[in-house]
Amino acid sequence: MTFKSVCLTSVLALTAGQALAETNFNRISSFATPRNNADTAAESAAEIIAASDDGLTLVYTDSPLGAIGMIDITDPAKPQPKGTVDMDGEPTSVTVIGNTAFVAVNTSQSYTAPSGKLVSVDLADGTVTGSCDLGGQPDSAAHTDAGDLVAVAIENERDEDLGDGRVGQMPAGYMVTIAVADEALDCGSLVQIDLTGLTEIAPEDPEPEFVDINGLGEIAVTLQENNAIVVLNADGSVLSQFSAGAVDLNGIDATDERAALIFTESQPGRLREPDGLQWIDDDHFMLANEGDMDGGSRSITVFHKDGTLVWESGAGFETPIIQAGHYPDRRSDAKGVEPEGMEIAKFGDVTYAFILSERASTVSVYDVSDPANPVFTQLLPSGISPEGAIAIPSRGLLATANEVDLGEDGGVRAHVMLYELQNAPAAYPQLTSAGAEELIGWGAISGMVAADDGMIYAVNDSFYGYQPRIFTIDPAQQPARIIAATEITRGGRPAQKLDLEGITTDGEGGFWVASEGRSDRLTPHAIYHLNSAGEITREIAIPPALAAVEKRFGFEGITQVGNTLWLAVQREWGDDAKGFVKLVAYNIETEKWGAVLYPLDPVDTGWIGLSEIVAHGDHVYLVERDNQIGDAAKIKQITRVALSEMQPAPLDGELKVVTKEVVRDLIPDLAANAGYVVDKVEGLAIATDGTVFVSTDNDGVDDSSGETFFWTVGKF
Repeated sequence: MTFKSVCLTSVLALTAGQALAETNFNRISSFATPRNNADTAAESAAEIIAASDDGLTLVYTDSPLGAIGMIDITDPAKPQPKGTVDMDGEPTSVTVIGNTAFVAVNTSQSYTAPSGKLVSVDLADGTVTGSCDLGGQPDSAAHTDAGDLVAVAIENERDEDLGDGRVGQMPAGYMVTIAVADEALDCGSLVQIDLTGLTEIAPEDPEPEFVDINGLGEIAVTLQENNAIVVLNADGSVLSQFSAGAVDLNGIDATDERAALIFTESQPGRLREPDGLQWIDDDHFMLANEGDMDGGSRSITVFHKDGTLVWESGAGFETPIIQAGHYPDRRSDAKGVEPEGMEIAKFGDVTYAFILSERASTVSVYDVSDPANPVFTQLLPSGISPEGAIAIPSRGLLATANEVDLGEDGGVRAHVMLYELQNAPAAYPQLTSAGAEELIGWGAISGMVAADDGMIYAVNDSFYGYQPRIFTIDPAQQPARIIAATEITRGGRPAQKLDLEGITTDGEGGFWVASEGRSDRLTPHAIYHLNSAGEITREIAIPPALAAVEKRFGFEGITQVGNTLWLAVQREWGDDAKGFVKLVAYNIETEKWGAVLYPLDPVDTGWIGLSEIVAHGDHVYLVERDNQIGDAAKIKQITRVALSEMQPAPLDGELKVVTKEVVRDLIPDLAANAGYVVDKVEGLAIATDGTVFVSTDNDGVDDSSGETFFWTVGKF
């Protein structure tokens, strides 16, 4: 074997979308919040995030722990834990003046008796330096540029199980301002600002959500459930107040959990119900229209502070997210990608808006230097459910706080992620459908094959069970492009009961595909032949000898050698010794079945199995992986077996154990993306010239960050 090494720079060059002369944000590191905690197994989260004025320390709220966490980012590529500070309550927001964090803490005993406090913490040593009673349950906090005032939105949130979850519910919310001198709170200066009577929806019960302050000291606050915005003068008087209005959404997916991405529906008159708000300049601010009770326009909007609508994204905000494979199908009927938080900051001469999509787990970057004409520039990958962000322009950095912690289920932990503005190509996305003739949504890529036409063909798995498709990928473009999607049909309708995990060409313009199968969902383990139009022309069920020992972890790849189809079984079936899985053979001409045994590496945690098989030259190449994520991941590798050893024995006979050779450890490749090491390396394709392409399965953005990695590891 001749192996040509490809360095990280070359890999990024392959997958980048811009020329080297362009400027892009790229992720440079990730910090799992349990690193800060004495009990690393305890549930943890990173929600709202801020930074010290010198940009060397990050601080984030951790609601499950009732604490704030601190991170030393002196070297942002290697963030270090700096510990936590108990808040004796639920921290809901944090803002920093100098080196002092001002933390809004919810101490409420009930919805009807809300309470809270604003706590000041010295970030140098974590000591609490002051505390002011807020009189109600706080949500967000912000400070003036001068550092002489903190404003806090006192939401006094409603009980969603009471009165059909509607506003109003007493007590009403309000705003609070507190003066700050030399980074110390002056509790005696507290001013409570009444917001009742200003909205069309539940005027008696305003629920202020997110607050920001411009350079003039003017305070803008969203009233999410009231679908309104209020702008206050520095003295607390009302400068303007107006409805956030509604949006007519067209070309969206608005049907919940149908296991298909179909962007042909509409939602007229969808209330914005904004959550996040940030000033762009002293006259304009942007909204992230998450929605709550009746709304969620899945869009972003720019308003003038006098209430004039300046710009509206409509459903176009979702388009780059869809094209990058991050659309969360199971949220389609509600709020789509669900824009929630945001950060706006000026880097050099460019003012950027960073919009967090809670359900798509992405950061959409816009150039908002002209508030009337925001321009989308790039999409960044994030951890699961980004909740907060902070920019540090003096260091060219952006940080996001990602709140979901799946540690209890053995999944990924909550993370803080760091990005740097670089004179470099964008490292993400590595696979996109941007540029296709139609809007192609995709995800859960589970198997690939390289064809003689230079294209790579891929299938999605059962996550999109009502929309099985073959994706045509052009790997020569940067990033790789999905240029077409072919529906897999049976009798003229989308084929059902498929769990496609492997695909190979038939040499005649069609394909063979492997369905993993799952008997408890009535999905058969089977092989299917497709013509070039994606129509099923032949179905091959597994023989009784396999059916008698089947388990849910079935076929995970398919390749063709002469007249024989070879299929990799993911894990041990009923008659397999622990640590050995079958490579199953089916002769297309004789219709005979056989198998050999493949030896898996041992693991201490979780399980290990196969997820792909590809014939090339004198070998078959396989992907062998454990089911672990992040630091727990130990085995993600490409192996090979000589074709001379692939001599199948009858299924009821003694099966030969083949010899494997590890040819590529994929964990360094996955770690090079500067996030956490993902679980599912599922796709492997080898071009005729030996170039090897690898891809990951993003689980349809369900309990996943939605990141799909598609890269080359050189030539075999």
